[in-house]
Amino acid sequence: MSTETPLLITVAPTGAETCKQTHPQLPTTPREILDTARSCEQAGAGLIHVHLRDDEHRSTLNLERAREVVGLLRAETSLVVQISTGGSVHDSFDDRLAVLEAGAESCSLSMGTLNFGGEVFLNPWGFIVDLYQGTQELGIVPEFELFDLGQVHALGRLISEHGRPAGGRIHADIVMNVPGGVPGTPAALLAAVQCLTQEVDSWSATGIGRATIPVALAALSLGGHLRVGMEDVLTFAPGRPVQHNRELVERAAGLGRLAQRPPMDGAGARQLLNVKPAV
Repeated sequence: MSTETPLLITVAPTGAETCKQTHPQLPTTPREILDTARSCEQAGAGLIHVHLRDDEHRSTLNLERAREVVGLLRAETSLVVQISTGGSVHDSFDDRLAVLEAGAESCSLSMGTLNFGGEVFLNPWGFIVDLYQGTQELGIVPEFELFDLGQVHALGRLISEHGRPAGGRIHADIVMNVPGGVPGTPAALLAAVQCLTQEVDSWSATGIGRATIPVALAALSLGGHLRVGMEDVLTFAPGRPVQHNRELVERAAGLGRLAQRPPMDGAGARQLLNVKPAV
């Protein structure tokens, strides 16, 4: 991938872990997520990675809520809408499969089990295959989430055994600095990129917490794309909490412009990932 490629900025505004009570600026309701999406689209985001919350702001994979949020985002923004099939570490495999029916154009697809802080994020091989085949059947473009080098290797195995995804393009996101996953360092990112199967067409990187800026700078230098958002980081600078997802997107867009990689819009993201046009 060329370092002159326009930059895809994915915004991950909510996540499953952060508590609304302690971080009231976190968007959790359908309207808050929509308003955040609109603002981040104006700031340079091309794709939104969606986690869902119920009326008490708790993580959920409720299909009715998923369809509501996805419908709003597809009707009122031009962003590529990507639903999380990870949910929280407590969600069942059945619920994680069912959310494919929410009407999103894209979804996340985690490539292996790992310790996730003090919990275990379960992704056994059989479930990965079931989820992947579900995306192929429904025409949903997956983004492969890679938390360590073993999962980078597993992506090559999945493509070898089960073919290319819907849309034909392979896009991965290297998620770094999760406790239990690959460290958030430029050296670790380079190792992960060098281990990607040559069939990968594009990739992004996510730096959790303090790794946000080092990972972003390293990814830009290697021709990768960026994911940012309050799912991944809650501090904009030492002693300064994030006030809105937009400021994280604006910072990523500014870094991209410094690297002569201006952000792409939703149409550019659809072309990059070969996602069907929004209807």
